[in-house]
Amino acid sequence: MLGMPIVWTDVPEANELLESDPLALLIGLVLDQQVKMEKAFRGPYELKQRLGGLDVREIATMDPSKLIKIFRERPAIHRFPGSMAARVQAMCQAIVSDYGGDARAVWRDARDGADLAARIKKLPGFGDMKVKILVAVLAKKFDVKPDGWEKYAANWHTVADVDSEESMAHAREVKREMKAGQQ
Repeated sequence: MLGMPIVWTDVPEANELLESDPLALLIGLVLDQQVKMEKAFRGPYELKQRLGGLDVREIATMDPSKLIKIFRERPAIHRFPGSMAARVQAMCQAIVSDYGGDARAVWRDARDGADLAARIKKLPGFGDMKVKILVAVLAKKFDVKPDGWEKYAANWHTVADVDSEESMAHAREVKREMKAGQQ
């Protein structure tokens, strides 16, 4: 962690997990839709607690109904536990098949900004907006800045810029305004 520390949840252990485990970071971003950002980014920590670890191969090969059941345990990991369990599992399967189970390889081995964006976009659960957000997070929080990364990074206030409750509230407001503008 080279940039601002991650303070995306009110659970210090969840924040530490997001900083130290690339898979947790990716899962948090997958879960970041139709729930508060804090809940989404607590999700990887809750999943780790329920599974006894966060192993990409275990999640990728788990019986889908078992994973859905884990997502549905109270309190549910996400507002839509079934579809989010499937999306997280699909992303883990892609990491296993495309990156040998090494989530960090998604960005570590990127040749440049275009390659980084293409690698992220290929992951299940990552549309154009999430690609831009993750590129910004990687640059601002982890100093991952392959040549040309700026062209692919979010240029609005995102979780990449969050360092306090106030800046999280601002990121949430920006997200709400952007969604309202898309309708």
